[in-house]
Amino acid sequence: MKEVVAIIRMNKVNATKKALVEVGYPGFTTFKVMGRGKLVTDAALVEDRKSKLLAMSDPEDPEVVELVTGFLDGTRLFPRRLFTVLVHDADVPAVVASLIKANKTEYNVGDGKIFVLPLYEAVRVRTGERGDEAL
Repeated sequence: MKEVVAIIRMNKVNATKKALVEVGYPGFTTFKVMGRGKLVTDAALVEDRKSKLLAMSDPEDPEVVELVTGFLDGTRLFPRRLFTVLVHDADVPAVVASLIKANKTEYNVGDGKIFVLPLYEAVRVRTGERGDEAL
C-alpha cells in the first residue's frame, strides 16, 4: 500500500477528482493549503507572467502591483489544494499518471508536486478490516 499526496492548483480540483474516480480511486481526502515551490529564475518568464497578471486588472494600482510582485518574487504564498489517496502498490503508476494528466498546464511553472509514501497499515473503522482490504 502507498499514500499518494498531490499538491495542485485550486482551479484543478474538479479535474483531479474526476481523474481519481476514472482511475478507480473515488475515495480521497483534501486540504486547503498555502505554499510555494522553487522561485522561477528565468527573468523573461517572470516578466511575461507579470505583464499578463497586471493586464488582468489595474496595472496602476499599487496594491495590485505589490500583490503580483509578491507572488513572483517569493514573498507571498500560493493557495493550493492537497489531495491524499491510499493506493494499492500495483495501481500507483496509473494514479500518478492520471494526476499528472489532470494537472499539467501550459504555464511551465506551478503545476504542483506528487509524493508517493509507504503506508504500513490501514484499518477500516466500521469493519476492522486491515491492509489492502481496508482500502
